[in-house]
Amino acid sequence: MKKILLGAAALVTIGIAAPASAADLGPRPYRAAPPPYVAPIYDWTGFYIGGNGGWGQQRDCRFNVTVAFDIGCHDANGGVAGGQIGYRWQAGTWVFGLEGQGDWADLSGTHLNPTGLNNVHSRLDAFGLFTGQVGWAWNNSLFYVKGGGAVTSNRFEFLALGTGAVLASSNDRSRWGGTAGVGWEYGFAPNWSFAVEYDHIFTDRHDTTFVTPAGVPLVSTYRSGGDVDLITARINYRFGWGGPAVARY
Repeated sequence: MKKILLGAAALVTIGIAAPASAADLGPRPYRAAPPPYVAPIYDWTGFYIGGNGGWGQQRDCRFNVTVAFDIGCHDANGGVAGGQIGYRWQAGTWVFGLEGQGDWADLSGTHLNPTGLNNVHSRLDAFGLFTGQVGWAWNNSLFYVKGGGAVTSNRFEFLALGTGAVLASSNDRSRWGGTAGVGWEYGFAPNWSFAVEYDHIFTDRHDTTFVTPAGVPLVSTYRSGGDVDLITARINYRFGWGGPAVARY
């Protein structure tokens, strides 16, 4: 009996203990739940540059002011292509911007003069738009309206029957007016966006003197020209200058 007691004491002395129970273990470390997913918010702020191309139409109505004779109208149709540069800033869901746009154009049309002596011809060679924008953004989708000033380069002519030689042309090529438009733009990458836009240019008709190729003015004054409608597809690249260039989270 004395030997057994001595052996138990020796085991306690050398540190052999009974197994620990669950109550003896410390608390498990706390792990926070992962944060909820937040969809990216596209930011339209920044400078951008891009290109555009599409179709246009100008309504040219010619009128002899001197003798009060209506010469009739035609539609001058054709393609347009050019570029734009601008800056936008976003405040909440509202987007504001300024833009300059310049395009080459080939809007051409002809009709027969009621007198039967020649053809009435017009051509719009180029135009520029200088506009402000106000838009409403849904993440990377932007609906906007625009308005401002416009300048067009026109040629109004009388052409010889058969040959198409220029008999007389207007001496007033550039014309200023107003413009208004609407568009929808979609950001398909942090810096890139695609848009479809409609614009109307208010040039209306104006009185002008026609001169022959030799520089001799015609006796009559003619009222020529008309408004322009444009439909274009656009692609823009937005830089980081002046605002975020990537989607923010």
